[in-house]
Amino acid sequence: MHQDIKEILFTEEQIAARVRELGAQITKDYAGKTILMCGILKGAVTFFTDLARCIDGPVYFDFMSCSSYGSSTTSSGVLKIRKDLDNDVKDKDVLIVEDIIDTGVTLSHLVPMLQERGARSVKLATLLSKPARRQVEVPVDYNGFEIPDAFVVGYGLDYDSRYRNLPYIGILKEEVYSK
Repeated sequence: MHQDIKEILFTEEQIAARVRELGAQITKDYAGKTILMCGILKGAVTFFTDLARCIDGPVYFDFMSCSSYGSSTTSSGVLKIRKDLDNDVKDKDVLIVEDIIDTGVTLSHLVPMLQERGARSVKLATLLSKPARRQVEVPVDYNGFEIPDAFVVGYGLDYDSRYRNLPYIGILKEEVYSK
């Protein structure tokens, strides 16, 4: 797997430090509130888990599975919800936790959907933001890192269900996904 990585963007240590910073900010911003953390499966699981452990306060977990990618490296523009939340969001403070915001298509559908369901607030935490690819602007409340327009894997991010277990975030060699 490591031989398929062109360049490491963020080391395991850099990611851990940034996640701790985000957790401290979220703890401060949500003081006195209970958070319903909504993790977007599967890519956000690693970030979600580490972030939750860095938040000092009451947190409930829930997950959604949705995608606009499939096994491609580009968004199809069509949102598919494969698993919806188990909990009602009415009158809850929801924190969507995403691995990467690329085109913004997925979140441009999710945020208003949760607001329409009656959430008291909906905020967004993402590990990575790729503004060069943005098709739809979405409000990012907590951003780990801004990245260039490159296809990245590791720390939960994948290409065709591979590379999620890499402890760092790296740029995948083009020849790997252009076969």
